[in-house]
Amino acid sequence: MIILGIDPGYGLVGYGILEKNGGDIRAVDFGCISTPKDKKLSERLEIISQCIHILIDKYKPDEMAIEKLFFNKNITTGIPVAQARGVIVLAAQERGIPIYQYTPQNIKMAITGMGNADKKQMQFMVKTILGLKEAPKPDDAADALAVAICHSQTNLQMSGQI
Repeated sequence: MIILGIDPGYGLVGYGILEKNGGDIRAVDFGCISTPKDKKLSERLEIISQCIHILIDKYKPDEMAIEKLFFNKNITTGIPVAQARGVIVLAAQERGIPIYQYTPQNIKMAITGMGNADKKQMQFMVKTILGLKEAPKPDDAADALAVAICHSQTNLQMSGQI
């Protein structure tokens, strides 16, 4: 099974492609979709959509896992992230890919066993679980791999299919 993990954003969208074969998982690819700051939000969303379609067409994921949005204090930043997340979800839906969402706490718990793990702990565990020589960079790519790992290890009945 091929899993596309997504850490949504509008400046940077982290992605991670995992292959799960029985109990084994391996990283196939990971990175970020970057959008230019000088572009209008609508143009940035179009870039994200096009890039997600390219990833889907290239890797043909069986499922997509995406981080559920969590707003702390800054709703102003959250709105464009929510719009980018919508574009990403739509791209997967258009290709008929089942989509699952996980809260940051679900992801941290699945990766480290602690729902309040910090970035360093998460990056260490992503590196360790996938047998990588170093933690994936940038952080958004590591976060996307964490979402995909969470999906690969979680009882799907506990996730929120959207």
